[in-house]
Parts: sequence; structure tokens; C-alpha cells
Amino acid sequence: MRKPWIGGVIAGVLLLGACGDPGSGTGAAPADAPRAEPSELPPPSTTQQRAAEKPRPKAPKVLYLGDSLAMENQNVLGGLLRDELGAAYRSAPYSGTTLCDYLDDTGKDSLVPDKHKAAALVRAERPDVVVLQFWGNAWGYTPCMDGITYDKQREKYFERYAADAEALAAQIDGAAGADGPRVVWVLQGPDPITPDRVRRVNGIYERQARASGGRVADAGRAVAPTSGRYTWVEKLPCTAYEREHPEYCTDSGRTALHRADDYLHFCLAPTTPKSRPCPTRSPGIRRMAAEITRAVAEVS
Repeated sequence: MRKPWIGGVIAGVLLLGACGDPGSGTGAAPADAPRAEPSELPPPSTTQQRAAEKPRPKAPKVLYLGDSLAMENQNVLGGLLRDELGAAYRSAPYSGTTLCDYLDDTGKDSLVPDKHKAAALVRAERPDVVVLQFWGNAWGYTPCMDGITYDKQREKYFERYAADAEALAAQIDGAAGADGPRVVWVLQGPDPITPDRVRRVNGIYERQARASGGRVADAGRAVAPTSGRYTWVEKLPCTAYEREHPEYCTDSGRTALHRADDYLHFCLAPTTPKSRPCPTRSPGIRRMAAEITRAVAEVS
């Protein structure tokens, strides 16, 4: 028997309009990004090796790029990075995007303007750490994917996604010259519709991190039950932090990660046609941002 929540989830898919979800094709085009100003991995490339061996300042400079999950996370992450690490911080996320949107050679087919391409921002900002958070747009919303979708061309989708991850890491590395940043790839949380897709996308990030001297931040584990890394749930038991801060422990010892009508995003405010940082306290966002902050601290 189909569980009742599955029907609501599938219906909710059609209402989503931001990050690589099935409804993204009908969503509004992303607005200009606001200027809201685990294991150690070997760095094999020459530039990344120099970057890894070079002593980092105690207060790192962090650049955060990504899709609608990054869009809604950006203010919370920036606050944690500043408060806990004293970091200088720049974010430039765009909703509905995937890795190819931040590549230099995607031109008019990209949802990201040239001034906010990854390489351009690395040259302008000279960050110590670049954080990349992408759900993995799989339903044809992003023009630079050339119509390759997970449902119709599954293996081609993964091949293209892996190639784009490699190209993006190379462009970041090349833009930095001899003083390259460490790249932190954010692993994504469970997807109730296509759980294997997220697992394989996370595998691409892990392999790319190993290949180019990067690091992964398993933020997705922070929003999954301990019984199953890729098991989707709407609520989880409160963490110690959430119990100490009751405003985050929202439901008698449990905390809401998602709205009932949005299985993908973690902002507890409704999704709007114009993308924005999340305007309300949202435990799932804080959980992920805390894990990203921890990863940044370890590579800084």
C-alpha cells in the first residue's frame, strides 16, 4: 500500500521551482544572487598541493557557490563562519543551477552571469576555501545540461555530471594560480523520489575531492536518520544543540527539517518565485551549515 505521505510528496514536486527538482522547469528564472556578503584527502595536483601545504590564516576567506539549497542556506552559513572562524565570506548562489552553470565556457546557456562564474570569482576574491553545494539538477531545467536528464538518459547524466565536476575543479584551480583554494564539496541529503541518484551524485563529489585535493562536507548526513543515510524523513529527534535552544526543537522533542509541502528544501518558509535567503529559523539549514563550517575549519 502506498504510504499517505508519498502522494503529498509527489504533488509537492509539481510546486517546487528552485533547485533541480521535477517542477523546476516551470519555475521563475533565478534572480541575481544577493551579495550576502570525512576524512582528510590527499592533494595530488601541484597547485592544490602547494595550497594544502601553505599555512592558512586563522580567519579564512570563504566563497560559497551553489543552487537553491545554497541560496536558502547562505546567510546562516555566513553567520556561523564569521562567528566560529572569523571568516571573510562571499556567497553567489543561483537557484535552479547545476555545476555547468558555473563553468566559463557555457556562455548564454548558463543561468549564472559571467561575473559570477566560479573562475571569475576566484580571481576576484582570492578565497582560501571554495564551498560548492549542488543538489544535481536532473530534470532539464538548466540549459547548459543540453537536455540530458536523469529519467531519460541516466548513465549519460552521471557521465556528464562527473565531467562537469572535473572541469569545475580544474577551472577553480587554474584561476587561482600558485595559491589555490581548497574546494569543499557538500554531500546532499536524502531524496524520497530518486534516492539512488543522490547517492551516486555524492559519489561523484567524493571521487572528485580525492582526485583534486579537495574535501567533502557530509551535510546530508546531518539531515538523515542514523538508521539510514539515504532515508528521507520530514522530522528527526532534536540534537543536543536544539534541545538547548528550544526554538529549534519544534515538535515535542523532534525538529522539522522540511515543510509538509516541500520535500526538497529545508527553509520552513514557503518557496517564492523570487529566490531568497531563508527568512525564518530552520533547523535543517542550521544542521547543514554547522557541518559545512566544521569542514571549512579543518581545511583552513
